[in-house]
Amino acid sequence: MGIIIVEVCTDNFLGSLDLEQLEADYPEVAVIRTQCLGHCALCRARPYAMVNDKRIYAGTAEECLRLVREAIEEELAVFYGANE
Repeated sequence: MGIIIVEVCTDNFLGSLDLEQLEADYPEVAVIRTQCLGHCALCRARPYAMVNDKRIYAGTAEECLRLVREAIEEELAVFYGANE
């Protein structure tokens, strides 16, 4: 299991993308697809994911994925910066 958890609702717009590529690109990441994350109003309105319990959302799935990657990079910087 990774140190960074990316959670995505299976019914969300973002769920149609190959999010498992994040696990290949970042060994520290675990992608979890679930049926409901409890943010149904947001889920119906736009693509979103949770990155270590932080909501990441955008107008398009591609933009959201870019923001998820940025959030992962920020989490990694904090983690590895704290361990130096």
